[in-house]
Amino acid sequence: MSTQAHSMTTHEVANRLVSLCREGKIVEAQEELFADNVTATEPSAAMGPPVVEGKAAVIEKGKQFSAMIEEHHGGHISDPLVAGEWFSISWAMEVTMKGMGRQKMEEICVYHVKDGKIASEQYFFSMPGM
Repeated sequence: MSTQAHSMTTHEVANRLVSLCREGKIVEAQEELFADNVTATEPSAAMGPPVVEGKAAVIEKGKQFSAMIEEHHGGHISDPLVAGEWFSISWAMEVTMKGMGRQKMEEICVYHVKDGKIASEQYFFSMPGM
């Protein structure tokens, strides 16, 4: 009898990511759902390197971003919109950034799922002063 592990569907990955992120478990979500060779793309070098490759590097990038935040004032993560191997979410937050004051950030996050893992993430955002 085969004991092959179930590969999560794009819908399952998307729903799990949103669920964990809404609980503030972002690193846990990355560790569980990201492929070892995941890539992350940012539209602005102000938020870190434009492209980061590898799960450890992507997790570290996220930790560096979190370290820039002094205080969270609220936010919202949409339900995922799924099409084939792709899904997107809208993520809004209001935070006080070190040296930048209180900021409202809104972004669209686009994810590509391969073999039940997130293979890439790309962010599109607008933020005053960026």
